[in-house]
Amino acid sequence: MIDRYTKKEMGQLWTLQAKYKKWLEVELAVCEAWAERGEIPAAALKIIKEKAGFDVKRIDEIEAEVKHDVIAFLTSVSEHVGPESRYIHKGLTSSDILDTSNALLMRDAADIILGDIHSLMEVLKAQAIKYRNTPCIGRSHGIHAEPMVFGLKFALWYAEMRRNLLRMENARYTISTGKLSGAVGTFSSIEPELESVVLSKLGLFPEPVATQVVQRDRYAEFMTTLAIVASTIEKIAVEIRHLQRTEVREAEEPFSVGQKGSSAMPHKRNPIGSENLTGLARVVRSNAMAALDNVALWHERDISHSSVERIIIPDSTILINYMLVRLKGILSKLVVYPDTMLKNLNQSHGLYNSQKVLLALTEAGLTREDAYLVVQKRAMESWAQGKLLKDLLQADETVNKYIPSAALDKLFDPGDYLKHIDFIYNRVFKDK
Repeated sequence: MIDRYTKKEMGQLWTLQAKYKKWLEVELAVCEAWAERGEIPAAALKIIKEKAGFDVKRIDEIEAEVKHDVIAFLTSVSEHVGPESRYIHKGLTSSDILDTSNALLMRDAADIILGDIHSLMEVLKAQAIKYRNTPCIGRSHGIHAEPMVFGLKFALWYAEMRRNLLRMENARYTISTGKLSGAVGTFSSIEPELESVVLSKLGLFPEPVATQVVQRDRYAEFMTTLAIVASTIEKIAVEIRHLQRTEVREAEEPFSVGQKGSSAMPHKRNPIGSENLTGLARVVRSNAMAALDNVALWHERDISHSSVERIIIPDSTILINYMLVRLKGILSKLVVYPDTMLKNLNQSHGLYNSQKVLLALTEAGLTREDAYLVVQKRAMESWAQGKLLKDLLQADETVNKYIPSAALDKLFDPGDYLKHIDFIYNRVFKDK
């Protein structure tokens, strides 16, 4: 199912073929830098660049024997290159290649995700504008609060996704870091200048102080950023799930021709996409916790992080790509019921005006405590008897003493709640 929604390039990014291609890209960049310093003959570099290659199946065969993936890779490359392969991997340790190529892969993944966020934001903005004048009830604790417009939900999500965009850009910068400084980061077999040259060629920055590895707080920042994006996606998905409940039914996911909701109940139209996104967000957040655990390694490095990263980085980037694309599809085709929104808004018999009456009573001279008791008493009657709050207030002696009938009518004007919607929209979308 994920393949339907995930861009092919994200899945292809984490294949063995793509990984080894990045390894080879780093190795060749190092060879070029050595040749520029006169440490590798130009003729040898020419042969290396012409013949360098690898075979995934052959690497698997070699690794089964040597139990070391980088050695297996280098052996396969040397079988393609021949005697000149002795210059490949000169002065390097395995993590120089692994971590530098990881940076390239995560940077590419970040670029795909950034594109997905931009694309989702376009849909959020379009829907915010479309439903800018569609009134609905706002809820707190799931209970009617005060009127708003449905478009504000999209505006809210847009603003949050814009923050996620900045977070992702920062995370991309943080993980665009490589190292070519040897076994414990001291440049014992390679010159610092060579690292600078190679990483510049690759568009990466050097780790200022490295051990055998690039420090894993960088990976943790990348993974926790993905977790925050996943949480925003879940936030939107949960809202859709609530809005689609039968008792609410103000909006629902698109339901395609031929789609079935239940094996037992033909009437069912379930928010399966949003539920799916809610579940996957849990996986991405769990992976972020594993990335945080990877920050603490023994001394200059142990291997406890490696097996974890082989799972969590591909899985989380693929999942976030899928989740963003799927959410875009749901939101772009969301079925909205404005008439139901008005019906629901009126279900609470005008109770959402309670704060306005409270403030009017205090402004007229009543203490806040007394005003609260008066309004709350009539509000509870409205709940219990199903009567309009305004009618109950008009019959209240205290209210009549402080608020004229015409003024009370004005307090119950729903349009007054929406007078600053344009201000909010301008603040969110101005120059965007």
